[in-house]
Amino acid sequence: MSTEVREVTPRAEPARPRPISSKATGSDAVFVKGTRTVAATVLVITGGIGVFLASQSIPTLRHYGWSFFTETQWAPETDTIGIAAVLVGTFTVALVAMSIAFPLSLATALYISEFAPPRVRSTLVSMVDLMAAVPSIIYGLWGFFLLQPHASAVARFLHANLGWIPIFDVDADADAAQWEQTRYTASAFIAGLAVAMMVMPMASSVMREVFSSAPLGEREGALALGSTRWGVIRSVVLPFGRGGIIGGTMLGLGRALGETIAVLIIVSPRFDLKFKPLEIGTNTVSALIAGRFGEASVAQLSALLTAGFVLFCLTLLINTLAAIVVSRSRSGAGTDI
Repeated sequence: MSTEVREVTPRAEPARPRPISSKATGSDAVFVKGTRTVAATVLVITGGIGVFLASQSIPTLRHYGWSFFTETQWAPETDTIGIAAVLVGTFTVALVAMSIAFPLSLATALYISEFAPPRVRSTLVSMVDLMAAVPSIIYGLWGFFLLQPHASAVARFLHANLGWIPIFDVDADADAAQWEQTRYTASAFIAGLAVAMMVMPMASSVMREVFSSAPLGEREGALALGSTRWGVIRSVVLPFGRGGIIGGTMLGLGRALGETIAVLIIVSPRFDLKFKPLEIGTNTVSALIAGRFGEASVAQLSALLTAGFVLFCLTLLINTLAAIVVSRSRSGAGTDI
């Protein structure tokens, strides 16, 4: 009787999914912790500045109340202090600056990213970036000594031809044989021109980076359908870069609101509640702080810090909105070929 010996093959265990860990290790962990520390430090510093300014503003707000925001004069000797006029002057200079800087930034970014030959593109990028490195005082001196004589003539021309529009009106006779040149100098218009040259590199850099990221497939698809270069820009690049355009403009606006030295050098300080950019005399919050800080008493110093806190909140709000817009800049939505 024979006995058959059968080999028993062990059953293979079912394959189990391999656990995947998203936890950073090694150099990745060092990088994550380092960047997290830097981000937290920036938030702590920004929050500390805000808390300090807010605490220093309490005595002023208790003493003046809401009149601090509605009063136009800044006269500590008569206990009359308010920032209504300087807030209007701040937005006037910023709006003039952005009215000039926005088209220049957009045109510069489009030319560098779409039209400039590759051999000169890096040079143009470096030149625009170097404009952002020029100190504010240099722009202020340039605006005061070189730009102001020519800009005052432009202001007179605008007044003579467009004076029926309130923003171009000046309390002077533009058609006089000997026109009052001093009425058109040291104005928000001239300060805005100088500030425009300062914010243009920042806004242009943001726009250029977004334009360069436009999808190559969509560009090629537009060209394959017979579109021209401008057609590609209009149907692909500009819709894709809408977030960058808005974000860069708002970042530039935040810089324009806080510009100090250039405005302080150019403008003639006045506390008039007016919106006449071409006329002599205006003031901004930052220029007020820089001009009055050295001789301020304890009470006036608290008022200056309160004005700084208002400017800090405005700038922080604008930069936050700009960051939100840039972070939501799409990757594919909104382009129609």
